[in-house]
Amino acid sequence: ILGGLLIGVGATLLLWSIGRIAGISGIVNGVATAPRGDRAWRIAFLAGMMIAGALVMQFVPSPSRIQTGAMSLLLVAGFLVGFGTRLGNGCTSGHGVCGLGRFSRRSLVAVVVFMACAMATTFVVRHVIGAAP
Repeated sequence: ILGGLLIGVGATLLLWSIGRIAGISGIVNGVATAPRGDRAWRIAFLAGMMIAGALVMQFVPSPSRIQTGAMSLLLVAGFLVGFGTRLGNGCTSGHGVCGLGRFSRRSLVAVVVFMACAMATTFVVRHVIGAAP
């Protein structure tokens, strides 16, 4: 609940303060493609996310850790997420958190599509392939 609240507050503050959407794929893409004056906030935003993640990993006990054998699978998954982000003209955070909050029809369609795909993937992995959660 706290994490969701912090994401909502962060997205709202970014929109209110500089009029930007907190869609991570757009922020990452803009680090390389945006004009020089528009890069600093993007880098700061991404650095804040990485620092927060590192702090959570350091101080909050977690029952699961990434195993080194799964690294190739993570790389493939990351590539597929990046491809889907380009195909969907935005990422889950941009559409789900920010787009729905702005009542965007395009974001509503995107959220319905990626949630349906997530449910179908979960069904296939758990019930067809038989992999454990």
